[in-house]
Order: sequence, then structure tokens, then C-alpha cells
Amino acid sequence: MTVLFIWAAYVQLNDPDSGMWIGIYAVAALGSLLFALGRLPSWLFLLMGIAFLAGALFSWPETYEGVRFGERGMANINIELGRESLGLGITALIFFLYSWRAKGRKIS
Repeated sequence: MTVLFIWAAYVQLNDPDSGMWIGIYAVAALGSLLFALGRLPSWLFLLMGIAFLAGALFSWPETYEGVRFGERGMANINIELGRESLGLGITALIFFLYSWRAKGRKIS
């Protein structure tokens, strides 16, 4: 997952608000690496998952028009917001899974 989050950060380079999205996916990549190394407690993964979910809900478009994959440009703001919300929602789900998997695990 770390590599996928690094890739997600990389593909944001052409986005108008790339700095924010690169930062978000860099945090997710670091969190994934620390999960793989067993370096964080489960509650921190849960907190990160909640933050990503809050971002997904906050960025949800006013009018949902789908996400349309395969297009390079922004079709319209609602589709762009739908894509961003979907990305944050998937990231939240992954971090909720990390939290569940890290329960009871010793931190090394």
C-alpha cells in the first residue's frame, strides 16, 4: 500500500491543488509504511482513518455526477470532487483495516 500511496501522490502533480493532495497521500504512504513495520498503535490508525473519512465527507460534491475514470482532465467540479472524495474514502477504509489488524499487536 505504501507504493500505491506514493503513486497516488505522484499523479497529483498536475492537479491545481497538488500540494494538498501530495501531502495527504504522503501521510497515507508514511502511515502504511509504519503499519508494515509495526511502529504505530491501533488507535492512531483509527484516528487517521477518521480524519480521512471526514475529508471524504467534507469534499463530497453538492451534486454527485459520478467519477468517470480514464479522463485526464477535469470534466467538471462535481466529478472532480467525487474523485477526491472516493480517494479519501478508500484511504479511510484502508486505515480502518490497519487499526483493526494492529489491535493487540506489540509496537516494535
